[in-house]
Amino acid sequence: MLTQSEENYLKAVYSLSEEFGESVSTNLLADKIETKPSSVTDMIKKLSEKDLISYQKYQGCTLTAEGKKKALLIIRKHRLWEVFLVEKLKFGWEEVHEVAEQLEHIQSVKLTNQLDDFLDNPKIDPHGDPIPDRNGVLSVSKKSVSLSELEIKEKGVVVGVEDGSLDFFNFLNRYEIGLGTEISVIEKFSFDKSILVEINNKEVSFSSLVSNKIFIQIQ
Repeated sequence: MLTQSEENYLKAVYSLSEEFGESVSTNLLADKIETKPSSVTDMIKKLSEKDLISYQKYQGCTLTAEGKKKALLIIRKHRLWEVFLVEKLKFGWEEVHEVAEQLEHIQSVKLTNQLDDFLDNPKIDPHGDPIPDRNGVLSVSKKSVSLSELEIKEKGVVVGVEDGSLDFFNFLNRYEIGLGTEISVIEKFSFDKSILVEINNKEVSFSSLVSNKIFIQIQ
């Protein structure tokens, strides 16, 4: 059984490898975990001994096949708990990440799978991220585009966001934007790349900063 710290490292290596490439440097991982590079090196060696990470000095580390599977199963638990917190306990989608960070370390496979069934086997979490299945397989989600890519008169529904900060979620909540919210484009302005849209029968203007962070599935 892995410790919470070991699980956090596996998840961090997976996240960084998806963002920056397969091999993850010690310094990059230290920044992610918010600890010293020397502590990271010690943990990497431990995980390497468990055949969960491949590590070569000065060349960074990568997850083994088993390490990647375990990382995805941790992510699976995290995202299922986020769905539960939002759908059943009525948490705001900006509130659930920190709570799910604690719940993801529950070890019971039976509980996780029954939670999945109880939630009718959701495919995405409240932020639009895909949920790995019980075998640790991450299915390819439906194609989405940023709101800024929609053309005038096109419309679609919100399926995710890029920014997970509390400030951004508070901004979205102000306009009652959540997963499944329909947005249609009224006008686009070349001068500053801003966009005029219709949401809940109201016209709203968004900057390019905002429209680039909202992901839409075109209808």
